[in-house]
Amino acid sequence: MGQRKGNGPAVRQAVEYDLVELVRLRALLFENLGGHFFSPASADDDWLDALAVVLKEQLTADAVRILVVDGDGDGDRDGDGDRGLAACGIATIEQRLPGPHLRNGRIGHVIGVVTDPSYRRRGHSRSIMRSLLDWFEEREVARVDLYASAEGEPLYRELGFTDHPDPALYWRP
Repeated sequence: MGQRKGNGPAVRQAVEYDLVELVRLRALLFENLGGHFFSPASADDDWLDALAVVLKEQLTADAVRILVVDGDGDGDRDGDGDRGLAACGIATIEQRLPGPHLRNGRIGHVIGVVTDPSYRRRGHSRSIMRSLLDWFEEREVARVDLYASAEGEPLYRELGFTDHPDPALYWRP
């Protein structure tokens, strides 16, 4: 997938060079979510190293799409001229068993869309989401799931996401 042209910022597929910025943005996502579930008191930064390893593996995986929008220099955090990334979005496709509600059993998951605070309100998340939804459609995904932050929920609803009929539960061993 090349850069998306048209309405909104150019979106491109992430490459290995983007790993440091992808880790930074993913960490930012959890900082903003807060609470014990997303930021447990016992957590240290070891997960960032594990994240970098997994992201590097997933950059070329068929069932994963990692999209980014490059910064334009206006968000240069440290004044070194490095544009960094303005935003990123990660999605996966999982093959489940087909059923009457999942004709082919393929479920898409939007793992996270995050925009650097200095680049917000410029359409980056919208452009990434539209590109991810195009990717899901090309792969004939039967349903796309995501968990929305309060800030992101209006965008996702505008793009056609609705309340899920199943209750969301989790278990940790």
